[in-house]
Amino acid sequence: MRHQGTVQIETERLILRKFVPEDAPAVFRNWESDQRVTKFLTWSHYTALEDTRKGLAKWVDSYQKPDFYQWAIVPKDGRDEPVGSISAVEIHEKTKEVEIGYCIGVDWWGKGIMTEAFRGIIPFFFEQVGARRICARHDPENPASGRVMEKCGLQYEGTLRQADYNNRGIVDVAVWGLLASEYQADKK
Repeated sequence: MRHQGTVQIETERLILRKFVPEDAPAVFRNWESDQRVTKFLTWSHYTALEDTRKGLAKWVDSYQKPDFYQWAIVPKDGRDEPVGSISAVEIHEKTKEVEIGYCIGVDWWGKGIMTEAFRGIIPFFFEQVGARRICARHDPENPASGRVMEKCGLQYEGTLRQADYNNRGIVDVAVWGLLASEYQADKK
């Protein structure tokens, strides 16, 4: 793959950009401190702003790596405040596969923001990075996440029983995928 790192991507309503240290208060307030957001995730909510600052510092340092992809989801509402994140949580070089993970604050659920952000990075990974496959996974008890994947053109590939873990414990995981060939066919 032709890794390029986290480049800024714009969609109709969003700017997907690198996180900066100054984002910490908004990140903490908008989603990292909320148990509702982290219920189906592998990391627990944060109880202190300092934890968010430390996490952001690691991301900012990692932006030097060409295969690190972590975007702040920022609505074009003039506040320049992240409301969620979307990233490549796994990259498999041999198969040219990129696994996407995401989360967004409760105040922005159900507004199409995550779908728009995910749709925004798909062309980047297929056309610029040269991925062959994009996939994503979710806990079946979180069907809203699966709807995002479906709206972005990913195909449901199956559910693996007790094959994942999150803050609920050992859970089933629904797997979705989109091939570069399918993406190209849909563009025509």
